[in-house]
Amino acid sequence: MKTIIDRHNCSKYLFEDDEFVIIKSDSIDVGSPLRFIVNDLNLNNCELIPNVTPPMDEDGNNLWRGCKYNYVNGAWIENSNWQEPITE
Repeated sequence: MKTIIDRHNCSKYLFEDDEFVIIKSDSIDVGSPLRFIVNDLNLNNCELIPNVTPPMDEDGNNLWRGCKYNYVNGAWIENSNWQEPITE
């Protein structure tokens, strides 16, 4: 898998290895054909990290959620400021 982290190492997105991701000067294109555009991240404020294994629980379930984890020096660190999204 691969993740996009911002300048604070916050993992914003997690993609399968074969997902097409192009980081441009003003945005990120995802998918081929294009599925969506990320307008708040670009070459100046993020990094694409390949070959990551998402954080898992003891049963092998993927625990990753956007911004729930920071990715620092090859390790997942839970973001202490993250809160579960509110559902109605």
